[in-house]
Amino acid sequence: MRVCLPTVLLLCLLDSSHAQTVQITVNTLKDRTPVSPYIYGRNNSLSADPSSPVSAANWQLYKDAGINFFRENGGNDLTKNNWRLLLTSHPDWYNNVYLSNWDYAAQSLQLNIPAAQGMWGFQLIGYAASNTNNNFNDWAYNMSQWWSGVEQNLAGGGTPNTAGGSQAAVNGNPSLYLETWTADSTTGILPHWFGSGGLGLDSTHIRYWNMDNEVEIWSSTHDDVMPTQPTAEAFLQLYFAVAKKARALYPGIKLTGPVSPNEWQWYNWNNATVTGTDGKQYPWLEYFIKRVAEEEQSSGIRLLDVIDLHFYPSSSNASDVVQYGRVFFDSTYAFPEANGVKNVNGSWDNSIQIEDIFGRCRNWLNQYMGPNNGVTFGLSEAGTGLNNNASALAVWYASTMGEFMKNGVEYFSPWTWAPGMWETLHLFSRYNKTINVQAVSSDEQNVSAYTTANSTGDSLTISLVNRSASQAETVTLNFPDFQLSGNPVTTQTLSNLPATETFVSQTDNAMVTSSVTPTANAIQLTIAPMSITSLLTTGTGAPLALNLLSFTATKDNGEVLLDFTTTGEVNVASFEIDRSPDSNVFTSIGTLPAGDSSHNHYQFWDTHPLSAVNYYRLKMIDTDKTYSFSKILAVRFQNTTPLTIYPNPATNSINIQLNLPIGQDLLQVVDVTGHVVRSQAVQSVGSPLTTTIDLTRLANGIYFVKIADQTAGFMIDRRK
Repeated sequence: MRVCLPTVLLLCLLDSSHAQTVQITVNTLKDRTPVSPYIYGRNNSLSADPSSPVSAANWQLYKDAGINFFRENGGNDLTKNNWRLLLTSHPDWYNNVYLSNWDYAAQSLQLNIPAAQGMWGFQLIGYAASNTNNNFNDWAYNMSQWWSGVEQNLAGGGTPNTAGGSQAAVNGNPSLYLETWTADSTTGILPHWFGSGGLGLDSTHIRYWNMDNEVEIWSSTHDDVMPTQPTAEAFLQLYFAVAKKARALYPGIKLTGPVSPNEWQWYNWNNATVTGTDGKQYPWLEYFIKRVAEEEQSSGIRLLDVIDLHFYPSSSNASDVVQYGRVFFDSTYAFPEANGVKNVNGSWDNSIQIEDIFGRCRNWLNQYMGPNNGVTFGLSEAGTGLNNNASALAVWYASTMGEFMKNGVEYFSPWTWAPGMWETLHLFSRYNKTINVQAVSSDEQNVSAYTTANSTGDSLTISLVNRSASQAETVTLNFPDFQLSGNPVTTQTLSNLPATETFVSQTDNAMVTSSVTPTANAIQLTIAPMSITSLLTTGTGAPLALNLLSFTATKDNGEVLLDFTTTGEVNVASFEIDRSPDSNVFTSIGTLPAGDSSHNHYQFWDTHPLSAVNYYRLKMIDTDKTYSFSKILAVRFQNTTPLTIYPNPATNSINIQLNLPIGQDLLQVVDVTGHVVRSQAVQSVGSPLTTTIDLTRLANGIYFVKIADQTAGFMIDRRK
């Protein structure tokens, strides 16, 4: 860490007296959003080979830099991983099968950094590696050197195409190196890791599971077993089967999907939009969300917790790339590489350039799953086209993390890693606080102030990002609801980074430390071009209240698991779990004491739920006996008023009597082929209700009524 004395601040922060001052207003009481510790993530940091362990120096590097989230499923190598045999097939290297000991990797993570979160994944493609006996002999062929033919399907006795490219002269036989891998096979890792008699791993620190990887391009990456891309619906059936089994085995799991590879595949499946059963053309992610919502309503099982995407823009233009953090939530930003989004309305419209992809997903989630659906967002892979420009890469990384902090993204783990990123990760992970608060810039395009506060409201970290490649900026920070202490404010700056790695440890890095003195409860300083400067301030502000990050209720073998995560706990004494049969009168069924950190995860089992509808809420009690309530969740078991249809047989209409939790559900009438022939929204107030369906245009025959997890049949017969 380099130190610069206050008296020479302007030598550390370039002079820009000619530039117009950027005004930034920090509002600590507005837009308060918990910052997930898992946005400080990375791919491929662990070893899955016990003979080649992570060195002590690298474990210390990970701790010093502040990695909190380790995605270790291997990306494309996940799809045919065999956790039982500790093997995987590598599609980017002839499909050869090599050691992949996930057990060892997970155990080493929990031994060395037990507080970290690990991510692995499930295989959905139906095949997994079986042996190493039929690998292509790449050493004999070219001493294992990379060439353009490494993606040829040569494992299993293939013949190389010496001209290169991805197509072999003769493809290998996948049955020689793969075995059939069912939904039971892939989810069997859960009891193996977490169950009785298993490895004894802590499931609360391996909650996130990818539902395979980049499934939209299976016919390219895994063409040995999937030479033709399956339909979107065929894939979804694979997804549903695995998700249901995973949820049954581990109710607290976080299922993440669809793990799409890039911007084109966010909107297109097999290079086109998806045709729904209603004949409408849907962009892929909308269709995915719609079908998951429908299956959740039909099965009563939660099938999705995080929308997971990948992002690999190709531009090497630094002035463009440093703006790419705006792709995810900015509804005004025209993305220079916009392509797939031109199909967002179902057909090609070349004028569309605004991505706002997570913003769009949020709207689709609210449309199909309703508000308060609890589904969040994650970016589990990312990389840029920047080469040998560490400062620009650092600014892109900081900007993306900053936007994710503002919008509550759950995790972020870049795939490619280069100089500038260790420095930025360290600066953000080690010095940012736990609650994002509003900071409004008069020149947001060039200068952002990503601001976080601690739970007691007496400390702020303001991360100033200057995206201009040549222009230093003078910035004035104003604090209308926070009284600065008046002491010198420590500044920590990353700028003018070299192309070689500079981060060695928490004390040996490129961060320049200085200070600036506030005047009249404001701070003015100059920030260098293409730089990041964090200010560590103290003072007096309103305490930040408890934030409930998540709250779910899940049925499991006749019981209910209440699962919730909090941050910003200040003076919290306990959490009372309340239950009600009607959402009006609640009774306490248990109490959990508050945790001992600012970020806590809780679970409570209702082992004797009511026989009909169970309504749950949390009563969050402070040490001074004041309290507040969470939202209300509903879980339904066997109804006291089951789904009843009359008359049956029917002629021109039926009456349907049912009992549902408070809220809206979709009632569907389907024929014997499974086609929906009638549908309507049903709004319940939590008590039995009756609705009527018109049948006049339907033919004689057998039909079924489906709503939530209930189904009942009836007959139309007009032959009398």
